[in-house]
Amino acid sequence: MTASATRFSRPRFALMVMLGVYPLITGLLYLVMPLTEGWSTWQRTLVIVPIMVGMMVWGLIPGVQRLFRGFLNPAVN
Repeated sequence: MTASATRFSRPRFALMVMLGVYPLITGLLYLVMPLTEGWSTWQRTLVIVPIMVGMMVWGLIPGVQRLFRGFLNPAVN
């Protein structure tokens, strides 16, 4: 029995991450905006970025890779 070769699709991965990042960043903005009223944009960003990066590295990206393995690694013909 031989395993079929696969090729990782960066465009598909980028699309799936984008679809995951959009609701995460939107939700974070809704949570942070009332708590940071009157803050500058760079200050809000300083609060949001570490949260977002942690959510992506330990949650979103591994989840996308696991859930969409077949879509991201199509068989090579």
